[in-house]
Amino acid sequence: MQPTDWIWIAAAAVAALYAITVYNHLVRLRNAMSNAFAQIDVQLKRRYDLVPNLVEVARKYLQHERETLEAVIAARNQARSAATQARAHPEQAAAVLALGSAEGVLGGALGRLMMVAEAYPELKADQTMRELSEELQSTENRIGFARQAYNDAVLSFNDRAGQFPANLVARVLGFAQAAMLESTESPEERKAVRVQF
Repeated sequence: MQPTDWIWIAAAAVAALYAITVYNHLVRLRNAMSNAFAQIDVQLKRRYDLVPNLVEVARKYLQHERETLEAVIAARNQARSAATQARAHPEQAAAVLALGSAEGVLGGALGRLMMVAEAYPELKADQTMRELSEELQSTENRIGFARQAYNDAVLSFNDRAGQFPANLVARVLGFAQAAMLESTESPEERKAVRVQF
């Protein structure tokens, strides 16, 4: 063998080791991302279980607010379906974006329900309604923390998969950029509330 042959063999071995290292790191990051999504999923399931109870308590007081109650249930079912899709493929951007959108609709419907509930003193005073509202608020906070952990995992994955020369290996092996799970509020909802007299 010629010395140049040894150089080519060594270069190929180094390239192969590098590709293996990058692949293993990307798999570890993808698994961390899936684990972080699983934590979100636990909290979302908790929220989905609370919503029907909240609606049932409100139903006895809000009999003429049928549309609001039906909108909450429909939004919950849509969000639950989107969560099922995202749970199956948390690394797929489309599934995560659909979940974010569905969660935004559910958040809006729950917000309207809570606003309507404010107009009914008996409902506000109901012990079960207060407990469910507090539990829902606690769950919303947990979802926020879990979303942050998921987005941190996505950021690590996307950073690694996007950096040169690892991006060449990622592209060849089919590691696509993952989507962040953004706040469920629309840009209009993020605007500060203006109080006018």
